[in-house]
Parts: sequence; C-alpha cells; structure tokens
Amino acid sequence: MLQGVLSRLGDMGNLTPRYTGPRCLLERQAVGGCDACHTTCPHEAIAVGMLGNSITVLPDLCTGCGLCVQVCPSGALEYDLQGPLQAVSDQRSSVTGRPQEDATLTCSQSGAGGPQLPCLGRVTPALVAASGVWDLPLHLIHGDCAACPVGAPDVPERLNRVVDEAQRLRASTGQPARVTVRPATEDDKGRDVQMSRRGAFASLFRAGKQQLVQAIPDQPLPFVDWSVPAERTPEEWRWRERTLKPAPPEDAGVYWPAPLVDDKCINCPVCANVCPTSAITRELQPEGGVQLLLNLSACTGCMACVHSCPPDAMQPQEEWLPAAFRAPILLRESEGML
Repeated sequence: MLQGVLSRLGDMGNLTPRYTGPRCLLERQAVGGCDACHTTCPHEAIAVGMLGNSITVLPDLCTGCGLCVQVCPSGALEYDLQGPLQAVSDQRSSVTGRPQEDATLTCSQSGAGGPQLPCLGRVTPALVAASGVWDLPLHLIHGDCAACPVGAPDVPERLNRVVDEAQRLRASTGQPARVTVRPATEDDKGRDVQMSRRGAFASLFRAGKQQLVQAIPDQPLPFVDWSVPAERTPEEWRWRERTLKPAPPEDAGVYWPAPLVDDKCINCPVCANVCPTSAITRELQPEGGVQLLLNLSACTGCMACVHSCPPDAMQPQEEWLPAAFRAPILLRESEGML
C-alpha cells in the first residue's frame, strides 16, 4: 500500500516554475529591465516577449533545474520551498527516530541516496539559512555537472554564491549555517534516510503537504492573489526573514539590501510604480504632502527603484537594524501641495 502511495506521488512532477507577472521587472517597466532568467537558462526554455507577456517558460524544454528561479531578483519565478525545507527538517533525529548528525540534498543525477531535487540549482539562500536555524550540517551533493542534461556546468559555483548570501544573512544571528558543497562519492549511495511506515505517512500528510524521502515531487503553486498585500512578497523572502533566529541583537546589522532616499527626491511616483512587490508605497497626505514608505520585509533588493529613479535620489543600503523590520520605514516626507 505504501509503495502505491509513493508511486502515485512520484507522478506529480511539475518541473515548470510559477511565473508572477506583476513581480517581473520587465512588466514593471523598470529602467534597464531584466533578462537574467533568459540568459541563465541552459536549455533556452525561457522566451522574452512583449509587455503583458514578458516571460514565457516553455514546458517542453524546461528541465526544472531552477537556475532561473535562483537568479530572479524579484521572485517573479519560484518553486514551492515547503518540500525541500521539510526534506531537510525531516532528517533530524526527532523525525527519523535515530541519531542523525547531518542532512543532505542531492541532485537527481548524482547517484547519492537521500532526498533529491532535479538539480541543486533550486537551492536558495532561504533553504541554506533554514539549516542554520536548525543548527544542522547540510551537505549539498552534486553529480557530474559538466555532463549533466538537467542543469549547467557551473552549478557548484552558483551554489557557493548562494551559500555566501545565506551566510551574510545569518551573520547577524551569530549562528552561521554549516554547509558543504561537494561532488558525490561512492559512500553517498548509502545515505538513504531511513523512516518508518508510520513516519512516512506522517510526512506525507503533515500540514496538507506531500513529500517523499527519496524524491521531492513538485506541486503547482496557486496563483498569487495580488489583492492580498501579503501574497505580493515571494515565499523566498518570507522564509529569509523567518530564518533570522536566534534573534539578532538590537545593535546588529542585518544583511538585507534595500533602498534609501536622499534630498534629490522630487516626490515622483516612479519608485513605487516599478517596485515588484509593493515594498515601496507612496501615500498622499490630507494637507497635500507625500510620504514614501518602505516595508523592508517585502523588499527583495532588486534595486529597480534605484536604477529607475529620475533624479538619482536612491541608493542601496545593505544592512539594517532589527527594529527596521517591525514597522514601515519613512524614506521621505514632503510638505505642502505638490
């Protein structure tokens, strides 16, 4: 019976990432635009079109490697993070019922046992940072990337950049993630996570999610309801904020690139218009003034506002105090009629 359940779940593949047009810098008409997904895709599976249909993922060519998601600066392309996060979490002894000193994620081409992704190009800073919260050493095990039909030859180098970004985020917590990026070895073939039948069913149905131990099936993500402000923030950045544990000291700088505004600001609406997550809002005051507010938690650091600002009044700032995440930041306030 269990084998039948696992077999059916294995047919749930959904390799194509979800695309949310309002988050795309091309759709937002940001100065300079963005073609990172198109230039990164090793399989020519992403087409760039006209406004209103800027990005199209071609399912017949997409291998699900995730490299486009990894480089998207605004979260316009994304996969569900719940599966990989649960796969790492489930390798802790409290779930497996036996002591486990580390956790692994491996690519489908490596031959290693344990939880698999189609390609480690899907690993993001939030996933790495989460392993730091759990204080669980994480091995990212890849195969022969140079000959891989799924990803690209430079996946290991990309992974190291992802790990570096996650470590910058975790620096403020004083508890860095313990991550190793390495090729598979012969010993890795026996790294299967052992789980009881009862444990397997608990994992399958926990929180309405369905995960496998040996493979992490894709599930179609629901469309973003843009009328709900909370949904405008990509899951990746929501998880990045959650992984700020242990809580950073109040005087610690948290790595979270976001914009500041100087006195050259002319109170135009460009920054708010191009922001892909509505992290920047422009509020008219009853007396005629304007308040420019930043929701730091919703900012992906894409810097579309910085590049698009007509008077060049915006500059990036990389570190913020923890208090900046608790309430909107007043970037600029003008007085009187416009």
